[in-house]
Amino acid sequence: MSWDDEEIYVVVINYEEQYSIWLANKEIPLGWKKEGFKGTKSECLDHIEKVWTEMRPLSLRNMMEEMKNKGN
Repeated sequence: MSWDDEEIYVVVINYEEQYSIWLANKEIPLGWKKEGFKGTKSECLDHIEKVWTEMRPLSLRNMMEEMKNKGN
């Protein structure tokens, strides 16, 4: 077990609905907010793998939807 396994992290999400992890005892950087899950690094990464099923950024999804609607 490395020291890394004992650190507590939070899962964070940005305005593009992209996920990352951040040390729980550090201030969350601008543009990110807590998603709600907290745990070890591996627990947080496992959580992200389960919930982050749409990898395209929100702005790209919105643009593609807009283009699709204009085509109708």
